[in-house]
Formats: sequence, C-alpha cells, structure tokens
Amino acid sequence: MKISGGCLCGRVRYSSDAAPAMVALCHCTHCRKQSGSAFSMNVGLRADQLQITGDSLATYEDTGSSGMQVLRRFCRNCGSPIVSEVTSMPGTVFVKAGTLDDAGWVQPAVQIWGASKLPWATIPPGLPELPGNPPGR
Repeated sequence: MKISGGCLCGRVRYSSDAAPAMVALCHCTHCRKQSGSAFSMNVGLRADQLQITGDSLATYEDTGSSGMQVLRRFCRNCGSPIVSEVTSMPGTVFVKAGTLDDAGWVQPAVQIWGASKLPWATIPPGLPELPGNPPGR
C-alpha cells in the first residue's frame, strides 16, 4: 500500500508504504474545529512509517477533549492540517484523510468521541461508536 498526500499549497508532502494501524472518524469538538466539518477522518500510522517532506510543519499544542495533549501539525503557508499526535498514543500519528492524494480507499473502522457527535451527521450504518477515546487510551 502506498499512502501519499500533502497540503493545499503543495509545500508539504508526505508518504508511507505502511498499511494504516487504524482508520477512525473523530467527533470531538477540537477535531471538528480543526477540520471545519462534522468530524475528522484520521488515518493512524506509526510515526516512524510516515515521511514528511518540504516545508517544516507548524504546531498548535492543544488539550483534547480527553484532557490529554494533542499536537496538531499543519502547513505554515496554507494552514492545511496534516497530522495530529496524541500523547495518549505515543509513536502514532494521525494523518488527516482530507489531505490524501486519493482518499477513495479510506474506510473508517470506528468512530470515536461519539458522545460529541452532531445529531445531523450521517454515518455509515453499523460503524462501531465509542463515546470517547478507545479503551486504554
């Protein structure tokens, strides 16, 4: 599998040959604010399996809905969110699926922070929903 993508202006690119460890929809209010949508689609990878090239990313140090630190990394030029790093999951990065060159293959396996889901958000039926973070996180 080859994962590739980048920001809106093209100054940041990323790639990985690894299969995702997790694909999740996040309904937390912070991911919604960052994505500008009803949820954020996230592709989880081991940090050492993702190569980021081009301009260095800017970082917003956030405290997520869980109370844990979330490092939200984005393009300094156009502001596109590229990855998030959640301190409760060290060594994992979550690529924002909207930045993928081809997002057609992305299928969510779970939705997290379902307790914050907007009532009008339409989600594929049968997709498991957790009220917050996955257990043990």
